[in-house]
Amino acid sequence: MSRTRSPRWIVLLLAAGVITLGYVNLATQFGDLEGHWWQAMLSPDDDRIRQVVLHFTLAPRLLVALMGGAALALAGCLMQQVLRNPLASPATLGVTSGAQMALVIATLWGPSWMLAGREWIALAGGAGAAALVLALSWRARLAPMVVVLSGLVVSLYAGAVSSALLLFHQQSLTGLFIWGAGALAQDSWDDTRFLAVRLGIVLVLALLLLRPLSLLDLEEEGAKSLGISMRKLRFAALGLGIFVTACVVSAVGLIGFIGLAAPAIARLSGARTLRQRLGWSLPIGALLLAVTDQVVQALSPLTAALLPTGAMTAALGAPLLLWLLPRLSLNGARPVTRGAMAMPRRVHPERRLWLLAGVAVAVVIVALGFGFVLEGRSAHPAWMGLGDLGLVIDWRLPRVATAAAAGLMLALAGTILQRMTGNPMASPEVLGISAGVAIGVIALMLLPLGIAPLSRSLGGLGGAIAALLVLIACNRRNGFAPERLLLTGIAISSLLDAMRAIVLASDDPRAQSLLSWLSGSTYYASLTSMGWIVVIAMALLVLVLPLQRWLTLLPLGAPTAKALGVDVDRSRLILLALVALLTVAATLVVGPLSFVGLLAPHMARLMGLNRARHQLVGAALLGMIVMVAADWLGRNLFFPYQLPAGVVAALIGGIYFMWGLRRL
Repeated sequence: MSRTRSPRWIVLLLAAGVITLGYVNLATQFGDLEGHWWQAMLSPDDDRIRQVVLHFTLAPRLLVALMGGAALALAGCLMQQVLRNPLASPATLGVTSGAQMALVIATLWGPSWMLAGREWIALAGGAGAAALVLALSWRARLAPMVVVLSGLVVSLYAGAVSSALLLFHQQSLTGLFIWGAGALAQDSWDDTRFLAVRLGIVLVLALLLLRPLSLLDLEEEGAKSLGISMRKLRFAALGLGIFVTACVVSAVGLIGFIGLAAPAIARLSGARTLRQRLGWSLPIGALLLAVTDQVVQALSPLTAALLPTGAMTAALGAPLLLWLLPRLSLNGARPVTRGAMAMPRRVHPERRLWLLAGVAVAVVIVALGFGFVLEGRSAHPAWMGLGDLGLVIDWRLPRVATAAAAGLMLALAGTILQRMTGNPMASPEVLGISAGVAIGVIALMLLPLGIAPLSRSLGGLGGAIAALLVLIACNRRNGFAPERLLLTGIAISSLLDAMRAIVLASDDPRAQSLLSWLSGSTYYASLTSMGWIVVIAMALLVLVLPLQRWLTLLPLGAPTAKALGVDVDRSRLILLALVALLTVAATLVVGPLSFVGLLAPHMARLMGLNRARHQLVGAALLGMIVMVAADWLGRNLFFPYQLPAGVVAALIGGIYFMWGLRRL
């Protein structure tokens, strides 16, 4: 290994950062103990309260950060080796989100289960999520892109369930979500001992598996010829990775991207063999998390809100993933081909459109007229009569119309993206455009600026444009390859997850309303806002429909479209601008996650609506149907409690997304 390509320089740089920042934080927080720091850390004087505080807070926090980072790096290294996927990690495989969801459920309905060991509950959730990811991608032979996409949808699904539970049990789970954002703050040495024992056991077992795992670098047939049971080896290594991840999650919450970043940095720095990658990944992961935590501690006096370390690692990891994508080989990824756009056409698609229009009208009528009503202390389902017309207009009509308009706009945006890129897995939610809108809104809320009436819309538009620019900048050179495009969207979405975690962990009173919006709520719809959103939706629909020729020719590829007289660059720019406007308008009223933009265009094609105009209209009607039905189900399933329409739509769309991944 050459001197210039050795990971030792990365390790030395990170170690210098930990030492420098650690000294600054010590001097800032415990400057009065200067000269007694080592004594306070190792053997404090019980009569000096400041030494005791340092001994039980700062010292164990540093060790927990080092061990947690090393554990996640070990898990990521094992997962990448077993799956032959440089983008595999506890976060991208959904293990961390599944572990958190299991802990949330246990906290609410089985607190006695915690007595058996919280790591076992987290292990069950993480193992279940990982098993689902592997099942979804098994048919594609664990192709890297399909594995990462499966991990994305499983993570989002687990996050949607956790968000719904938080809305119902906010008082019980607020502390859990502060911890779940990755809070390394300590008040004892319990977590240090907890992690030290388990990390030591897993590390010994991993070293015992090191030699057979190295054979996975060979072809599978060659490894089998040496007498290795590949299935048992894979399950053993994945089991170790999932277990050590569950231990970290149960101790300190969600820590993002360390498991992805540490092995990737080691690989890019010159570590080629598994032994080298494992040997360098552990110190890199440990120091990465320690540096991040030291940065968080240094920034804490400057911010009014708590900055969770786990969320900060995700915020730093998103740009890292964008930087890694062009540099890491994704051999074996199964791209989504343009042939996937081809579907049988119906001889009379107009009949299908009229049928969809009739279904949309029926769904709207049911959503407006049927639901639960309160009489005294009891509630029962009933149809609204003419005497209840005022109640319907004031309370139900704004929500139903808002949900319909948002579904229409998301469906149009998804159809445009899928036809423009030739990628049937594209949508505003998956490509991170909806997340960009949310990032713009959250960033505006966090900045100490005056909030003007239109600032939320302008912030969302700025975030959407920024997300589109990132997508273009990161994918222009590779010709907007589907797998790279989707992974870029995952990176943008992960940044939203970090900002959401920071907001939820803060004491900002606006966090609750923001959580409802992020979950996709129509709670705050009014007759005035309904009028605006319906007018905007109709205006954008009128602008989109005349562009059907572009949407017919662009899926054929840029050379063919140019030969037929289409100015490809100009048409793409206009279409992307419309996508941004559609996504901003819809996301501002129903939140950043619903999967309607992915679901509706697919359903339209399955119905034989394959021509651009027919697919646009059909997808718009289907988007309206899905969102209105989701809003109605959210209002009535657990009455008087309500689920946000976006959460219900995400659960419906997530199931469809999983089904679509199985077909890749």
